Amino acid sequence: MPTYQRFGRLPRKRHIQFRENGTLLTEEVMGLEGFVGNESILYHLHSPCRVKEIADFEPLERAEWTPEGHGHRHFRTIGIEPGGDAVTGRKLLMWNQDVEIYLCRPSEPMNFFYRNGEGDEVVFVHEGKGTVESIFGDLPYREGDYVVVPRGTTYRFVPEGEQRYVVFSSPGLIEIPRRYRNEYGQLLEHAPYYHRDIHPPLELKTHSDRSEHVVKLRIKDGHQTYVLDYHPFDVVGWDGYVYPWTFNINDFEPITGRIHMPPPTHQTFQGRNFVICSFCPRKLDFDPLAIPIPYHHSNLNSEEMIYYVSGNFGSRKGIEVGSVTLHPSGIPHGPHPGLAEKSIGLTETHELAVMCDTFHPLRLTELARELDDPSYAYSWYEEPAEKAASSADEDPAGVTSHL
Repeated sequence: MPTYQRFGRLPRKRHIQFRENGTLLTEEVMGLEGFVGNESILYHLHSPCRVKEIADFEPLERAEWTPEGHGHRHFRTIGIEPGGDAVTGRKLLMWNQDVEIYLCRPSEPMNFFYRNGEGDEVVFVHEGKGTVESIFGDLPYREGDYVVVPRGTTYRFVPEGEQRYVVFSSPGLIEIPRRYRNEYGQLLEHAPYYHRDIHPPLELKTHSDRSEHVVKLRIKDGHQTYVLDYHPFDVVGWDGYVYPWTFNINDFEPITGRIHMPPPTHQTFQGRNFVICSFCPRKLDFDPLAIPIPYHHSNLNSEEMIYYVSGNFGSRKGIEVGSVTLHPSGIPHGPHPGLAEKSIGLTETHELAVMCDTFHPLRLTELARELDDPSYAYSWYEEPAEKAASSADEDPAGVTSHL
């Protein structure tokens, strides 16, 4: 879990008087799981309950696509058109009761502030850089970052240049896997990343202006708009364990074994009934008889979504940067014919990908139908032309994940 942080000015103890130019500040305890989970305490110039106007409520609409047949899917996302901002530009690709997965290529600045009141968010930054401004301060982000935003955080993205994100949103908590932590919350020595790899906000900026500002709140499966007569970033100080942070996928330390290691070794986050994994460049299995490519397996009670970030995807016909594959529950999947033999002798892989495994079936949207490559389900049927690989760069042969 993120470590304790403190920013700005704070009183000596909790729940005692704290003033700014003689005016009593408003203390807010922002906590998870009632009063027993992690929390932060913030001190505002104004009451965070103060609202000038409760404006429109916009329910979320999901246009579902139900394919005629149950099979493996490949979605080509690299060409989706830019549009909207970092929130309104999110395009839902698939979802279930535990997680929503969006694509986003924002082309406009956010002219409002946003708060997800019913879910944690992880935004994977495939392309771009910028700053997430929030009540907790300014959080820089860059290409390869996972931006972790806990529910209840008021924020807005301020992007620099072209952007491309994959967004995961969940009504459950999104956490660092518990098996990576000891009973005190410290990351263990065998964890694939450490506290130094977790980056909190850099600077707290207190805004005192009293002009009108719009906040959109995700709640009750929709967006509620509020108008405030003060800037929502009016915090003069805060401390605690709840705040937005970043972790870069390139700081993930892959675990290599004598024989092929299963996907849980790549786990980066845990959610309610789903996990997010990072498949990074790494050395491969070193047993003389090892087959470094993943073995075939059946997702009997889970579904596997993989987003391909960079590298040479020679293990998959037609896979490209920005491709998304979905291997649904109930049917086996594995490397294409001939690739297990071709992988023997390879010593490393240079691919990069993000995976989300869910333990309830995923539903698809009309966007998925538009991006679908229907030939993918048949890509195991045809034998590929035989060609020995000379290096992992030439043909990494499916070592990124359990393809």
